[in-house]
Amino acid sequence: QLAGLAVIAFGLWLRFGGVLADFASDKKSPEYVFMGLYVLVGAGALMTTVGFFGCCGAARESQCLLGAFFACLLVIFAAEVTAGVFAFIGKKVAIQEVQKIYEDIYDDYMKNPGGKVNRTIYRYHLALQCCGKDNMEQQMGLPCPESIQMPKASNCLVEIQNVIDSSLHLLGIVGIAIAGITIFGMIFSMVLCCVIRN
Repeated sequence: QLAGLAVIAFGLWLRFGGVLADFASDKKSPEYVFMGLYVLVGAGALMTTVGFFGCCGAARESQCLLGAFFACLLVIFAAEVTAGVFAFIGKKVAIQEVQKIYEDIYDDYMKNPGGKVNRTIYRYHLALQCCGKDNMEQQMGLPCPESIQMPKASNCLVEIQNVIDSSLHLLGIVGIAIAGITIFGMIFSMVLCCVIRN
C-alpha cells in the first residue's frame, strides 16, 4: 500500500510539480509523455488497492484472498517489466518528438516574434533553463528568462535530452524498487498461504 501511494505521489509530482508541469497548458505539449505518467499514477492506485486486499487476506487468514493477491502482484510485476522495456526502447523516440515540438515553436517564433508563441517558447526556456537551439546570435532575439546568464545559456535541444534522460532514470530507479517490493510481496503471500493451509 505504501509503495502504491509512493508511486502515485511520484507520478503526480512529475506531472504537476516537475519540469513537465510547465508544458501542461501548451497546445503543443507532449501529451504522450503525460499519458505515461497517468499510467504510472493508475498503477500506483492499483497497487494500493491490491495491498489493501492483501492486508484483508492476511487478517482473515483467507487462502482465496492471498491467492488473488499473489496473482494481482504477478500481473503488476509483468506490467512493470513490460513498461520498463518499452520506456527503454522508446526513449530515443520521445526525445526526438519533444525536440521536434521545440523546433516547431522556435520556427513559429522566428516567423512572428510578437505572436502568441512568445509565451510558449518562454515557458520552455524557463522550465529547461536554456535559450535557443543554435548560436549566440540567434539567442539574442529570443525571450529568455532573466535568471539565465547568456554566455552560459545552453542549447535547448541538449537540455530536452538531459531532462528526459534524468526523468527516465528516476522512473527506472522507482520501478526497480517497486519491482523488488512486489517480489517480496509475492514470496510472503505464498509463505503465509502455506502456513494457513498447514
